[in-house]
Amino acid sequence: MITCKQLNRYTANAKAIRAIKRCIADMLGTDAGIGSDVILDYRKGYPRPQTVVGFDYKRYEQKLADLERLRVKQEEVEQWIEAIEDPMTRMVFEEYYLMGRSWEEIARHCGYSNPNYPRLKIRDVYLKQMGIK
Repeated sequence: MITCKQLNRYTANAKAIRAIKRCIADMLGTDAGIGSDVILDYRKGYPRPQTVVGFDYKRYEQKLADLERLRVKQEEVEQWIEAIEDPMTRMVFEEYYLMGRSWEEIARHCGYSNPNYPRLKIRDVYLKQMGIK
């Protein structure tokens, strides 16, 4: 079951996905993926700190995991919205959450003069009917 928090995080997650994709592209295409670490070298019989430089696979794998986790969350919201049976309600949810339109734009598109109507009478009523808080 979807929550209001998930719906409200959809836009922020979309921005985070774009930022992570840019970061991954930078890691692969520039020196941003290069990291360094210090190890202790015992070849002379005692520990000497040595710097090791190379691609930061640990950070890269973490970015990929973050990207996949956010994509799964986004898909859950998208599938939930697609499953809404009433076309007008589905359109309101799509335009607000998936397309990021304002309530004024949605009201104008739906033919309502009151910009609060789609929010109060369509979205909020549907959420209440579904028991979503």
